[in-house]
Amino acid sequence: MTGSRTWTDVALLEGVIGEVLWLGRYRPRDVILIHGACPRGADSMADRFAREIGMSIRRHPADWDAYGRRAGFLRNAEMVSSGADLCFAFIKGGSPGASMTANLAKKAGIPTEIFEDV
Repeated sequence: MTGSRTWTDVALLEGVIGEVLWLGRYRPRDVILIHGACPRGADSMADRFAREIGMSIRRHPADWDAYGRRAGFLRNAEMVSSGADLCFAFIKGGSPGASMTANLAKKAGIPTEIFEDV
């Protein structure tokens, strides 16, 4: 899961995650949510919802101190290469980080669904 720091549509985000679980007949505890560990926006919303329903979570925080401006790119590439089966991108205002992550996922052959809020 990738998303903008300014994403605010909690209902859509939770609905997408819930629908995937329901349609795939997955139990929340059998699914791992991977995200970039941003303290606000889509990452924090997804993290809270995943905890509430009992999903496992794998957080990938960017190491800004060690890598500076490249930290976001490196973190996003790491998330994509971690072996995701699906990618959901919640993009607001053309968010460059979430957009880049969605594009990396597509190039890696990961089915990617983009939700935009302009």
